[in-house]
Amino acid sequence: MSEETFDFVVVGAGSAGCVVANRLSEDGRHSVLLLEYGGTDRSLYVRMPAALSIPMNMKRFDWGYVGEPEPGLGGRVLRVPRGKGLGGSSSINGLVYVRGHALDFDRWEEEGARGWAYRDVLPYFRRAETRREGADYYRGGEGPLSTRAGDVRNPLYAAFMEAGRQAGYAVSDDLNGFRQEGLGRLDMTVRDGVRCSASLAYLAPAAGRRNLSVVTHSRAEKVLFEGRRAVGVRHSRGGTSHVANARREVVLCAGAINSPQLLMLSGVGPASDLRALGIDVVGDLPGVGANLQDHLEFYFQVESKSPITLYSKTGLLGRGLVGAQWLLNRSGDGATNQFEAGGFIRSRAGVRFPDIQFHFLPLAVSYDGKKLAEGHGFQAHVGPMRSKSRGRVGLRSADPAAAPNIFFDYMSHPDDWAEMRACVRLTREIFAQKAFDPHRGREIAPGAGVTDDEAIDDFVRRRAESAYHASCTCKMGGDGDPMAVVDPQGRVRGLDALRVVDASIMPSITNGNLNAPTIMIGEKLADSILGRPPPPPSNAPFHVAPDWETRQR
Repeated sequence: MSEETFDFVVVGAGSAGCVVANRLSEDGRHSVLLLEYGGTDRSLYVRMPAALSIPMNMKRFDWGYVGEPEPGLGGRVLRVPRGKGLGGSSSINGLVYVRGHALDFDRWEEEGARGWAYRDVLPYFRRAETRREGADYYRGGEGPLSTRAGDVRNPLYAAFMEAGRQAGYAVSDDLNGFRQEGLGRLDMTVRDGVRCSASLAYLAPAAGRRNLSVVTHSRAEKVLFEGRRAVGVRHSRGGTSHVANARREVVLCAGAINSPQLLMLSGVGPASDLRALGIDVVGDLPGVGANLQDHLEFYFQVESKSPITLYSKTGLLGRGLVGAQWLLNRSGDGATNQFEAGGFIRSRAGVRFPDIQFHFLPLAVSYDGKKLAEGHGFQAHVGPMRSKSRGRVGLRSADPAAAPNIFFDYMSHPDDWAEMRACVRLTREIFAQKAFDPHRGREIAPGAGVTDDEAIDDFVRRRAESAYHASCTCKMGGDGDPMAVVDPQGRVRGLDALRVVDASIMPSITNGNLNAPTIMIGEKLADSILGRPPPPPSNAPFHVAPDWETRQR
């Protein structure tokens, strides 16, 4: 068994891990080891934005997890794609850049994550970003992560935004700026026509640093302790065990599924569960693996009378032309994720900030690309943002190679059903507006006859899908919260020299896609690890509907 020693050992080269490895090594003072189970992200399928559904279905880039049967979804078993390889899930996701609503982060502070209010996190969002359209009070202009808004050339994008306006909703100039509520152009993590993953943004610029070692194809098996202090990580590569010692800290950035799994394999978690598997308990923390949250969504699909959708590009010739143009100059339909319009609305009066998200796509197809409509169509991915259902990640055995037990317990709270019904009815209303009259054909899904509560519930039970936003399984909290796993600095409670830095530490899930807030978490906690003072809090205002208590729009 070989041994090496570093100042910091970072586990997981995903959205947060790439940030942490870059920031801890950038001044040259500290030696950093970044461990990753997957391999390189060098692949045209990863780099071409429009090919996003391909790496998600490849063993090379996806852990291949599946969840447990979900009672709320009629016993269905859903896939749980998780990025494997440099960039992690940022290399296989839908490339949508959404930070979340300002009140998401104010809620984090109320839930015990002191120092994580919107005023505290906005400077880190700005630090991380270079926005193609330019920096402003909200958006960054000098950060490693490139973002851009969609060009919305397809007229169906304009029809969707105009239909929202006709239905009484606002049009937002920037869904990541002052106003999230409303419909508008979505941002994507694309640089010069190429996916800007966390690997491209943060690891590539650090590749030549002598003090940063990146080891791929190595499985982290256990955090090693001396007493209650983390002193290293045991990992295996090519059938050989290795020990990476950490002089200063071990930092887990393995994500909302693998970080709690590794903690439990290392003796940190619910004591009774660990003892039942023969694992010696180092820290009895019942919150490890608990509080699992996700966004559940469905595809509202409509036939298009106008032959202007992406359906004409889905055949062999069409795909070939799209690929050729992208290979030639990184432009055309291959240079976008196609989710160029979307937005956020409130489901009812009395909801203070948006709780429904839309992604609009000028094609009728499933997110994983496996189910394509038989003709021209368009769709909105629609789902609630703050489900009250909670699941859990657990161990099946003490074998590090065994897949964890993943149970979301979707739709287990009655409020979730009410929100899903609102999603169906409010989306149908938007698609019924005059702006869609030239394009709208029959309703493919849910179907025009799906109108009463029972029919909608049956549709949701059969057709709802995960948006792949697993989070909150090692949540931040204060000393009085027995289910908190880490403190607001990411330090695992009751232990020394061990932190978790990824989407698992969110106390509650944010509005929208999780890549942007996960990168922000990496930026903020890198400062904490290094003992750097945070930037001055922002005083940027944000929109909350003044009549939210009495009006839905």
